[in-house]
Amino acid sequence: MNMIKRIEYLEELKRWKDKDLIKVVTGIRRCGKSTLFELFIEYLKEEKIDDKHIISINLESLEYDFSGYKELYDYVMKMVKDDKKYYVFLDEVQNIEEFQKAVDGLYIKKNIDIYITGSNAFLLSGELATLLTGRYVEIKMLPLSFKEYISAFPDNNNYQMLFLEYMKNGGMPGTISVLDSGINDINKYLDSIFSTVVFKDIMARNKITDKTLLENILKFIFNSIGSPISTKKISDTLTSKGISTSNHTVENYITSFVESYLIYKAERFDVKGKNLLVRDYKYYSVDTGLRSYLLGKKSDSDMGHILENIVYLELLRRGYRVYVGKVDDMEIDFVAESRDGLKYFQVALTVRDEKVLERELKSLQKTGDHYPKYLITMDMDLSADYDGITKINVIDWLLENN
Repeated sequence: MNMIKRIEYLEELKRWKDKDLIKVVTGIRRCGKSTLFELFIEYLKEEKIDDKHIISINLESLEYDFSGYKELYDYVMKMVKDDKKYYVFLDEVQNIEEFQKAVDGLYIKKNIDIYITGSNAFLLSGELATLLTGRYVEIKMLPLSFKEYISAFPDNNNYQMLFLEYMKNGGMPGTISVLDSGINDINKYLDSIFSTVVFKDIMARNKITDKTLLENILKFIFNSIGSPISTKKISDTLTSKGISTSNHTVENYITSFVESYLIYKAERFDVKGKNLLVRDYKYYSVDTGLRSYLLGKKSDSDMGHILENIVYLELLRRGYRVYVGKVDDMEIDFVAESRDGLKYFQVALTVRDEKVLERELKSLQKTGDHYPKYLITMDMDLSADYDGITKINVIDWLLENN
């Protein structure tokens, strides 16, 4: 399989090239961060950058067994032989204790342009954030968009079939290479990602020992995609099933899921009051394939919320800050905020039934403002306009230029 060109992310790296900032690429394991570095290094070589001026180190490889930050720093500096620009890539840099000191030491060298990746939000928390405030730019990487996904199948223009596969199997890049092997191999691949994230990024980092409780909490969240939930609700439900836990424990686990990019938290936004609400958040999975793997057949019965999850991730990719909207006693699936203002999105599997259409339009109509409003569905009808509300098929929306 050819390497999928992560064009949007690649263009972002190109824009920041040679700028006096540390480029930090974050995202869940195996979402394509290392591949992005490979693509960018290819670009540098096309720009006639000499191989000797490209230093690439994968800190998960046994090839590099540094005892600490000083050894890493010294290793890189031994390879810097002249005053020309050097491009330094440190993959999974959080594996080195006090890595921020090596990164800062390299950053202050005028002829070093530094790029790092990490699979845990810990990378940009605490001391590193303090040390590097105003000196880094974060590129938040997600699994494949549907547009990127179909680029792996240039001879297949049956987008409906591909989209159903995408809903089920998700967008982790490695999934595509095992598609022909069947669902068992897809699940084995997704299990390997899940196990690595759970053991390396959650349990080891947060000193968590109860894997069963961890999985039960995550299954509850995955099963509640698109529904407001509280730590108390999770705790009470698990306790009623004989699984002992507390609100505090659940909260700690959820924080660790968010920090490892397994889930994303959508805060609730009062559209008329223009303020954030501080309870009953919604959570979305980083990848619908990982959700399908963990929930099994139960996940297949919830196509509407899977669709909602896909739209949520796409809005993040497009650079929006995404909230769940509340307008009076009704809900808007997503309020997407950018420097240009707001956009509203309602998501429904189908609105062929007039009553369903009326219900989905009603919350958008109640906003009382003139920001763009969209109703996204899987209906294959032509796009339509309902008094300024644009109804559009999800595949058309995902493939549009933005």
